[in-house]
Amino acid sequence: MGGGKTTFVRGLARGLGSKDFVTSPSFTLNNVYKGRGGLKIHHFDFYRLAEANIMSAQLVESLKERQVITVVEWGGIVLDVLPAKRLTVEFKPVAASENERQIVFRYPDTKTKIKLFKKLEAEWTASRS
Repeated sequence: MGGGKTTFVRGLARGLGSKDFVTSPSFTLNNVYKGRGGLKIHHFDFYRLAEANIMSAQLVESLKERQVITVVEWGGIVLDVLPAKRLTVEFKPVAASENERQIVFRYPDTKTKIKLFKKLEAEWTASRS
């Protein structure tokens, strides 16, 4: 809670050219944001659910769509439907500041992860020039 997840998704949506207002799906369970080139973000939040039920089926459908980036918060109850090769982003509090977070990225394929992070770093550096 309050860890920066929605802020991260807001930045992701903006990076994809979305003009949509990004909010936490804590009560709606799923929000959809439109980006450029037909891309969409499906933003799920399973925090309030004891069982995924129909939301699990919606998640499966979202994961099948090639033009969709699927973001899952509190995904412990849907681990069985998430792909093994997925980028996991974890926000950890920094003890010295309540407003800072350490962001940890995990991806199971090391070669792909290295290429991905080099590309992200290059694009981030270019955008700051």
